[in-house]
Amino acid sequence: MSRIDYSVWDHIEVSDDEDDIHPNIDTPSLFRWRHQARVERMEEFQKKGEELNKGLSECRRKLADTQKKIKELTISTSEDAKAELSKVQAEEKKMKKEERDWERKVGDYQREEKKMPWNVDTLSKDGFSKSIVNVKPETEETEEEKEQKHKTFVEKYEKEIKHFGMLRRWDDSQKYLSDHPHLVCEETANYLVIMCIDLEVEEKHALMEQVAHQTIVMQFILELAKSLKVDPRGCFRQFFAKIKTADQQYQEAFNDELESFKERVRGRAKIRIEKAMKEYEEEERQKRIGPGGLDPVEVYESLPTEMQKCFDEKDIQMLQEVISKMDPTVAKAHMKRCIDSGLWVPNAKGDDGEEKGDEKGDEKDDEPTYEEIQHEKEEAKKE
Repeated sequence: MSRIDYSVWDHIEVSDDEDDIHPNIDTPSLFRWRHQARVERMEEFQKKGEELNKGLSECRRKLADTQKKIKELTISTSEDAKAELSKVQAEEKKMKKEERDWERKVGDYQREEKKMPWNVDTLSKDGFSKSIVNVKPETEETEEEKEQKHKTFVEKYEKEIKHFGMLRRWDDSQKYLSDHPHLVCEETANYLVIMCIDLEVEEKHALMEQVAHQTIVMQFILELAKSLKVDPRGCFRQFFAKIKTADQQYQEAFNDELESFKERVRGRAKIRIEKAMKEYEEEERQKRIGPGGLDPVEVYESLPTEMQKCFDEKDIQMLQEVISKMDPTVAKAHMKRCIDSGLWVPNAKGDDGEEKGDEKGDEKDDEPTYEEIQHEKEEAKKE
């Protein structure tokens, strides 16, 4: 059995254990003055810590917004976006430097806090305000392992996760997690994010916003656990205790993150819808592809207006006249593309049993109509 280390008690600052008191000084009053001065020093030190953490959080929020903007600009292909991208990347570099400065200041503050002597006020604080669940340190997981872990978890607890996503009241959420502590994990947060995007794609906007609220609840719990370096299952009660009695600043931070998350969900849903539309259009285009691998719609739109009119009216005679007036090379190129797309089918028989484009019904080569027109054109030149 390991021995308990009592050395932490060696430097305890207590205001009422001092003997060097002048006989003319009221001892109880002196103790009160010293105690009050110490309390004021502690409050001032605590305020400094809160300001440092606030500054770090604000810096990280701005950095996240900047990085989000970089992703959006990277996707865009416009020249204005490319010009703005370099400016935003420079801003990101500046924000990262500021973040490191804030982290250094917070680290200095935390080290200074650990060196401070204990006193009657700190000793009287609740020493069991947080629960810690002992867990073995985990090795870094591969992407495949994470994906499989997520899939297995969802298959087992999908119904419970969805139930949590539909809750509204703080007390209901806390009680449900108390009954189902295994839900307090990254897998639940990831599933809720996907659920939000699915709901937005289905245009169930109100329901998406409800699930988004629960998603941020879970993410705040996970962030709190990360900052305390404890298992999330051991600190979710602290989150609810804090959010239910939160000051305006903490509540605003939660609401800001929630609104930002909902905007990201809407953006992601929009991208998914656009992608689905493109895939659908591509499938429809593939169905139309002609024997030569060309799309008849695209070929039709590339034709001269006169040729388009011929196909609109299905007038072969008009088409022959239009082609006869065109440059032979250009005309041949257009007709080849029409054949490759299936817009023009050589040797195809009409309702009267004759081949289209051939008034006599004789057999033709691959481009019968075009060759016939060219022959007539050459004969006309000789005459």
